[in-house]
Amino acid sequence: MAVFVYAENINGVYKKAAFEAVAYAKAIADQAGDTVTAISVNPTDSSDLLYKYGASNVINIKDEGLKSFSAKAYAQAVSEVANGNIIVFPHTTDASSIAPMLAIMNGYSLITNAIAAPESLSPFQVKRRSFSGKGFMHAKAEGAGVIVTVSQNAFGAKENAVSGSEEVKNLSVANEDTKVISHEQSSGKLDLKEAEVVVSAGRGMKGPENWGMIEDLANVLGAATACSKPVSDIGWRPHTEHVGQTGKAISPNLYVAVGISGAIQHLAGVNSSKTIVVINSDPEAPFFKSADYGVVGDAFQIIPALTEKIKALKG
Repeated sequence: MAVFVYAENINGVYKKAAFEAVAYAKAIADQAGDTVTAISVNPTDSSDLLYKYGASNVINIKDEGLKSFSAKAYAQAVSEVANGNIIVFPHTTDASSIAPMLAIMNGYSLITNAIAAPESLSPFQVKRRSFSGKGFMHAKAEGAGVIVTVSQNAFGAKENAVSGSEEVKNLSVANEDTKVISHEQSSGKLDLKEAEVVVSAGRGMKGPENWGMIEDLANVLGAATACSKPVSDIGWRPHTEHVGQTGKAISPNLYVAVGISGAIQHLAGVNSSKTIVVINSDPEAPFFKSADYGVVGDAFQIIPALTEKIKALKG
Protein backbone atom coordinates (compact mmCIF):
# COMPACT_ATOMS: atom_id res chain seq x y z
CA MET A 1 0.00 0.00 0.00
CA ALA A 2 2.08 2.90 -1.29
CA VAL A 3 1.40 6.29 0.35
CA PHE A 4 2.08 9.49 -1.60
CA VAL A 5 1.73 13.10 -0.50
CA TYR A 6 1.69 16.38 -2.42
CA ALA A 7 4.10 18.83 -0.74
CA GLU A 8 2.90 22.26 -1.81
CA ASN A 9 5.31 25.14 -2.21
CA ILE A 10 4.95 28.82 -3.06
CA ASN A 11 7.71 30.16 -5.28
CA GLY A 12 9.75 27.08 -4.35
CA VAL A 13 9.34 27.47 -0.57
CA TYR A 14 7.42 24.72 1.25
CA LYS A 15 4.27 25.82 3.03
CA LYS A 16 3.53 24.79 6.61
CA ALA A 17 0.54 22.90 5.18
CA ALA A 18 2.99 20.72 3.23
CA PHE A 19 4.67 19.60 6.46
CA GLU A 20 1.29 18.85 8.04
CA ALA A 21 0.28 16.78 5.00
CA VAL A 22 3.58 14.84 5.11
CA ALA A 23 3.09 14.15 8.84
CA TYR A 24 -0.45 12.94 8.09
CA ALA A 25 0.80 10.68 5.31
CA LYS A 26 3.41 9.28 7.69
CA ALA A 27 0.66 8.37 10.18
CA ILE A 28 -1.13 6.46 7.40
CA ALA A 29 2.09 4.76 6.29
CA ASP A 30 2.81 3.65 9.86
CA GLN A 31 -0.64 2.04 10.00
CA ALA A 32 -0.01 0.35 6.66
CA GLY A 33 3.57 -0.70 7.41
CA ASP A 34 4.83 1.32 4.46
CA THR A 35 6.78 4.49 3.68
CA VAL A 36 5.88 7.95 2.41
CA THR A 37 6.82 9.41 -0.97
CA ALA A 38 6.44 13.18 -1.23
CA ILE A 39 5.93 14.95 -4.56
CA SER A 40 6.65 18.62 -5.17
CA VAL A 41 6.70 20.81 -8.28
CA ASN A 42 9.76 23.01 -8.90
CA PRO A 43 10.82 23.35 -5.25
CA THR A 44 13.88 25.33 -4.21
CA ASP A 45 13.75 24.30 -0.54
CA SER A 46 15.79 21.31 0.60
CA SER A 47 14.18 17.87 0.73
CA ASP A 48 15.64 17.59 4.25
CA LEU A 49 12.62 19.60 5.39
CA LEU A 50 10.32 16.81 4.19
CA TYR A 51 12.42 14.00 5.64
CA LYS A 52 11.98 15.76 9.00
CA TYR A 53 8.22 15.08 8.93
CA GLY A 54 8.37 11.51 7.69
CA ALA A 55 8.93 11.42 3.91
CA SER A 56 11.36 8.62 3.07
CA ASN A 57 11.35 9.46 -0.64
CA VAL A 58 11.01 12.84 -2.34
CA ILE A 59 10.23 13.25 -6.03
CA ASN A 60 10.99 16.74 -7.30
CA ILE A 61 9.18 17.47 -10.55
CA LYS A 62 11.14 19.88 -12.72
CA ASP A 63 9.03 21.44 -15.47
CA GLU A 64 9.42 25.00 -16.75
CA GLY A 65 5.87 24.84 -18.10
CA LEU A 66 4.55 24.48 -14.55
CA LYS A 67 5.98 27.80 -13.36
CA SER A 68 2.42 29.10 -13.90
CA PHE A 69 -0.17 27.27 -11.80
CA SER A 70 -2.88 25.24 -13.50
CA ALA A 71 -4.85 22.65 -11.53
CA LYS A 72 -5.26 20.40 -14.58
CA ALA A 73 -1.56 20.53 -15.52
CA TYR A 74 -0.43 19.97 -11.93
CA ALA A 75 -2.84 17.03 -11.59
CA GLN A 76 -1.40 15.52 -14.77
CA ALA A 77 2.15 15.96 -13.44
CA VAL A 78 1.33 14.33 -10.10
CA SER A 79 -0.51 11.51 -11.92
CA GLU A 80 2.64 10.74 -13.93
CA VAL A 81 4.75 10.06 -10.81
CA ALA A 82 2.28 8.93 -8.10
CA ASN A 83 1.46 5.26 -8.40
CA GLY A 84 0.13 4.67 -4.89
CA ASN A 85 -3.43 3.93 -3.85
CA ILE A 86 -3.43 6.60 -1.11
CA ILE A 87 -2.50 10.18 -2.01
CA VAL A 88 -2.59 12.96 0.60
CA PHE A 89 -3.01 16.68 -0.16
CA PRO A 90 -3.14 19.68 2.15
CA HIS A 91 -6.55 21.38 2.11
CA THR A 92 -5.18 24.60 0.61
CA THR A 93 -6.77 26.53 -2.24
CA ASP A 94 -4.37 25.19 -4.89
CA ALA A 95 -4.15 21.61 -3.62
CA SER A 96 -7.94 21.42 -3.24
CA SER A 97 -8.30 22.21 -6.94
CA ILE A 98 -5.68 19.63 -7.98
CA ALA A 99 -7.05 16.77 -5.86
CA PRO A 100 -10.49 16.31 -7.53
CA MET A 101 -8.95 16.43 -11.01
CA LEU A 102 -6.44 13.77 -10.01
CA ALA A 103 -9.25 11.67 -8.51
CA ILE A 104 -11.12 11.77 -11.83
CA MET A 105 -7.97 10.92 -13.83
CA ASN A 106 -7.25 7.87 -11.65
CA GLY A 107 -10.80 6.79 -10.81
CA TYR A 108 -10.09 7.28 -7.11
CA SER A 109 -12.40 8.26 -4.28
CA LEU A 110 -11.97 11.76 -2.83
CA ILE A 111 -12.39 12.72 0.82
CA THR A 112 -11.81 16.35 1.77
CA ASN A 113 -11.15 18.18 5.03
CA ALA A 114 -9.93 15.21 7.08
CA ILE A 115 -9.15 16.21 10.67
CA ALA A 116 -7.71 13.01 12.14
CA ALA A 117 -5.73 9.95 11.12
CA PRO A 118 -7.87 7.30 9.37
CA GLU A 119 -9.94 5.03 11.58
CA SER A 120 -9.29 2.17 9.17
CA LEU A 121 -7.44 1.66 5.89
CA SER A 122 -9.47 -1.18 4.41
CA PRO A 123 -11.96 0.25 3.79
CA PHE A 124 -10.45 3.73 4.14
CA GLN A 125 -12.54 5.60 6.72
CA VAL A 126 -11.76 8.97 8.27
CA LYS A 127 -13.37 11.77 10.28
CA ARG A 128 -13.88 14.98 8.28
CA ARG A 129 -15.46 18.39 8.68
CA SER A 130 -18.83 18.91 6.99
CA PHE A 131 -21.63 21.49 6.69
CA SER A 132 -19.16 24.40 6.49
CA GLY A 133 -17.42 23.19 9.62
CA LYS A 134 -20.59 23.03 11.72
CA GLY A 135 -20.54 19.24 11.88
CA PHE A 136 -18.45 16.11 11.42
CA MET A 137 -18.92 12.91 9.48
CA HIS A 138 -17.10 9.62 9.13
CA ALA A 139 -16.47 9.22 5.41
CA LYS A 140 -15.72 5.86 3.83
CA ALA A 141 -13.98 5.28 0.51
CA GLU A 142 -14.47 1.96 -1.22
CA GLY A 143 -12.72 2.59 -4.56
CA ALA A 144 -9.40 1.19 -5.76
CA GLY A 145 -7.65 4.21 -4.31
CA VAL A 146 -8.35 7.28 -2.25
CA ILE A 147 -7.23 10.90 -2.30
CA VAL A 148 -7.62 12.74 1.00
CA THR A 149 -7.13 16.42 1.77
CA VAL A 150 -6.06 17.37 5.31
CA SER A 151 -7.68 20.34 7.02
CA GLN A 152 -5.06 22.90 8.01
CA ASN A 153 -4.07 23.18 11.68
CA ALA A 154 -6.12 20.05 12.46
CA PHE A 155 -3.63 17.16 12.49
CA GLY A 156 -0.52 19.23 13.15
CA ALA A 157 2.93 19.38 11.57
CA LYS A 158 4.35 16.60 13.74
CA GLU A 159 8.05 15.90 13.37
CA ASN A 160 8.89 12.26 12.69
CA ALA A 161 12.33 12.33 11.14
CA VAL A 162 13.48 9.58 8.78
CA SER A 163 16.44 9.15 6.46
CA GLY A 164 15.36 9.93 2.93
CA SER A 165 16.34 9.97 -0.71
CA GLU A 166 15.58 12.43 -3.49
CA GLU A 167 14.72 11.84 -7.13
CA VAL A 168 14.37 14.50 -9.83
CA LYS A 169 11.77 13.94 -12.55
CA ASN A 170 12.04 16.13 -15.64
CA LEU A 171 8.61 16.50 -17.24
CA SER A 172 7.05 18.54 -20.03
CA VAL A 173 3.38 18.67 -19.17
CA ALA A 174 1.08 20.58 -21.53
CA ASN A 175 -0.04 23.72 -19.71
CA GLU A 176 -1.76 25.73 -22.41
CA ASP A 177 -5.51 25.23 -22.08
CA THR A 178 -5.86 27.02 -18.75
CA LYS A 179 -5.13 30.71 -18.51
CA VAL A 180 -4.59 32.00 -14.99
CA ILE A 181 -6.23 35.42 -14.62
CA SER A 182 -4.95 35.91 -11.09
CA HIS A 183 -3.27 33.65 -8.60
CA GLU A 184 -2.71 34.59 -4.99
CA GLN A 185 0.95 34.46 -4.10
CA SER A 186 2.70 34.83 -0.79
CA SER A 187 3.18 38.49 0.10
CA GLY A 188 5.78 37.71 2.71
CA LYS A 189 3.20 38.18 5.46
CA LEU A 190 1.93 35.31 7.58
CA ASP A 191 -0.39 33.09 5.54
CA LEU A 192 -3.92 33.52 6.90
CA LYS A 193 -4.99 29.91 6.37
CA GLU A 194 -1.83 28.56 7.97
CA ALA A 195 -1.68 30.98 10.90
CA GLU A 196 -2.10 29.50 14.37
CA VAL A 197 -3.33 32.86 15.72
CA VAL A 198 -5.63 35.25 13.83
CA VAL A 199 -6.84 38.71 14.87
CA SER A 200 -9.92 39.76 12.92
CA ALA A 201 -12.09 42.86 12.92
CA GLY A 202 -15.36 44.14 11.51
CA ARG A 203 -17.38 47.28 11.01
CA GLY A 204 -17.09 48.03 14.72
CA MET A 205 -13.67 49.52 13.88
CA LYS A 206 -15.58 52.43 12.22
CA GLY A 207 -13.05 52.96 9.44
CA PRO A 208 -9.84 51.72 7.80
CA GLU A 209 -7.81 54.39 9.56
CA ASN A 210 -8.32 52.55 12.86
CA TRP A 211 -6.80 49.24 11.70
CA GLY A 212 -3.39 50.13 13.12
CA MET A 213 -4.40 48.88 16.57
CA ILE A 214 -5.53 45.54 15.07
CA GLU A 215 -2.19 45.14 13.30
CA ASP A 216 -0.32 46.10 16.50
CA LEU A 217 -2.16 43.38 18.45
CA ALA A 218 -1.51 40.88 15.67
CA ASN A 219 2.20 41.74 15.66
CA VAL A 220 2.66 41.14 19.39
CA LEU A 221 0.74 37.84 19.12
CA GLY A 222 2.61 36.70 16.00
CA ALA A 223 -0.79 36.56 14.31
CA ALA A 224 -2.28 37.05 10.87
CA THR A 225 -4.98 39.68 10.33
CA ALA A 226 -8.44 39.03 8.91
CA CYS A 227 -11.77 40.78 8.49
CA SER A 228 -15.49 40.25 8.00
CA LYS A 229 -17.15 40.34 4.56
CA PRO A 230 -18.72 43.82 4.91
CA VAL A 231 -15.28 45.26 5.70
CA SER A 232 -13.73 43.81 2.54
CA ASP A 233 -16.80 44.70 0.46
CA ILE A 234 -16.50 48.40 1.28
CA GLY A 235 -12.76 48.35 0.68
CA TRP A 236 -11.45 48.88 4.20
CA ARG A 237 -9.36 45.70 3.91
CA PRO A 238 -8.27 43.50 0.98
CA HIS A 239 -10.51 40.61 -0.05
CA THR A 240 -7.65 38.21 0.70
CA GLU A 241 -8.33 38.88 4.42
CA HIS A 242 -12.06 38.06 4.25
CA VAL A 243 -12.95 35.02 6.35
CA GLY A 244 -16.37 33.42 6.28
CA GLN A 245 -18.62 31.22 4.18
CA THR A 246 -17.82 33.10 0.96
CA GLY A 247 -14.25 33.94 2.00
CA LYS A 248 -11.50 31.84 3.54
CA ALA A 249 -12.27 29.07 6.01
CA ILE A 250 -9.64 29.00 8.75
CA SER A 251 -8.90 26.85 11.79
CA PRO A 252 -6.33 28.60 13.97
CA ASN A 253 -5.59 27.70 17.57
CA LEU A 254 -6.76 31.18 18.60
CA TYR A 255 -9.22 33.48 16.79
CA VAL A 256 -9.73 36.97 18.21
CA ALA A 257 -12.79 38.76 16.76
CA VAL A 258 -13.06 42.51 17.34
CA GLY A 259 -16.23 44.42 16.49
CA ILE A 260 -17.76 41.54 14.52
CA SER A 261 -21.40 40.68 15.25
CA GLY A 262 -21.00 37.01 14.35
CA ALA A 263 -23.51 36.33 11.58
CA ILE A 264 -23.86 32.67 10.59
CA GLN A 265 -21.99 33.33 7.32
CA HIS A 266 -18.96 34.56 9.24
CA LEU A 267 -19.12 31.70 11.75
CA ALA A 268 -19.04 29.18 8.89
CA GLY A 269 -15.48 30.27 8.11
CA VAL A 270 -14.10 30.38 11.65
CA ASN A 271 -15.98 27.89 13.81
CA SER A 272 -13.22 25.32 13.41
CA SER A 273 -10.95 27.56 15.50
CA LYS A 274 -9.83 25.83 18.69
CA THR A 275 -10.40 28.92 20.86
CA ILE A 276 -12.53 31.96 19.97
CA VAL A 277 -12.27 35.27 21.83
CA VAL A 278 -14.89 37.93 21.05
CA ILE A 279 -14.56 41.62 21.89
CA ASN A 280 -17.71 43.64 21.22
CA SER A 281 -19.52 46.61 22.77
CA ASP A 282 -22.92 44.95 22.15
CA PRO A 283 -23.67 42.35 24.86
CA GLU A 284 -26.35 40.87 22.58
CA ALA A 285 -23.96 40.21 19.68
CA PRO A 286 -24.65 36.66 18.38
CA PHE A 287 -20.91 35.92 18.34
CA PHE A 288 -20.85 35.62 22.14
CA LYS A 289 -22.91 32.41 21.87
CA SER A 290 -20.07 30.77 19.94
CA ALA A 291 -17.20 32.31 21.89
CA ASP A 292 -15.00 30.50 24.40
CA TYR A 293 -14.23 33.88 25.97
CA GLY A 294 -16.09 37.16 25.58
CA VAL A 295 -15.31 40.74 26.51
CA VAL A 296 -18.07 43.37 26.45
CA GLY A 297 -16.59 46.80 26.03
CA ASP A 298 -15.11 49.48 23.81
CA ALA A 299 -12.49 47.97 21.49
CA PHE A 300 -10.77 51.36 21.19
CA GLN A 301 -9.91 51.13 24.88
CA ILE A 302 -9.50 47.35 25.21
CA ILE A 303 -7.23 46.60 22.21
CA PRO A 304 -4.44 49.13 23.00
CA ALA A 305 -4.48 48.11 26.68
CA LEU A 306 -4.39 44.40 25.77
CA THR A 307 -1.52 44.99 23.35
CA GLU A 308 0.52 46.78 26.03
CA LYS A 309 -0.16 44.01 28.56
CA ILE A 310 1.06 41.36 26.14
CA LYS A 311 4.15 43.41 25.34
CA ALA A 312 4.88 43.66 29.08
CA LEU A 313 4.41 39.90 29.54
CA LYS A 314 6.85 39.25 26.71
CA GLY A 315 9.33 41.44 28.56
